[in-house]
Amino acid sequence: MLKEGNGFKKVYLCAGFTDLRRGIDGLARIIRFQFQLDPYDKNTLFLFCGKRTDRIKGLLWEGDGFLLLYKRIENGSFQWPRSIEEVMELTPQQYQMLMSGMEILAKHPIQEVRYPGYAL
Repeated sequence: MLKEGNGFKKVYLCAGFTDLRRGIDGLARIIRFQFQLDPYDKNTLFLFCGKRTDRIKGLLWEGDGFLLLYKRIENGSFQWPRSIEEVMELTPQQYQMLMSGMEILAKHPIQEVRYPGYAL
């Protein structure tokens, strides 16, 4: 279920480090107070990663209760953005890339260059 990403309305990646010892209530508080999002948004998956990038936790409200997901991969690691202390919504393609171990954010993104007095 977690790898395919079927049935999720939205997927949010909570970038940076999260203490994965936190349970449902602790993660829901992070979603509510740090990111100002609603943890009770049905079929919305929130993903968290700790300092060890071989495991992630997910929190999902199913309408009648929370589902706490925990995944540890045996070989490799998740390419998790560390420097951003915000939450970002993932597209289905970005979600598939993340679950496949690929980077979803470029380390050195291409920046637009503007020259004064030159109009495109």
